[in-house]
Amino acid sequence: MEITVKIPDEIAAQARARGVRVEAYVEDILAQRAAVQPSAEPPRTPAEIRAWLDSLAQFSDKIPPLPQTISREWLYQEDD
Repeated sequence: MEITVKIPDEIAAQARARGVRVEAYVEDILAQRAAVQPSAEPPRTPAEIRAWLDSLAQFSDKIPPLPQTISREWLYQEDD
């Protein structure tokens, strides 16, 4: 595959400092990034997801209802 991109001056300067061609330097960067493995953490089970969602909604019954119309005064009202 061949891709043409505009290389920032900073990357070109880093390649020159290492004494390699810009193309080789960019290929090396991409190879290093591609080699990074994602977390080995196993995916969540449906039960774990449900427990997490339940924990998020734990105090949702304490959230006051929104008014019919949201006014500037309502947004900036002082908490009692």
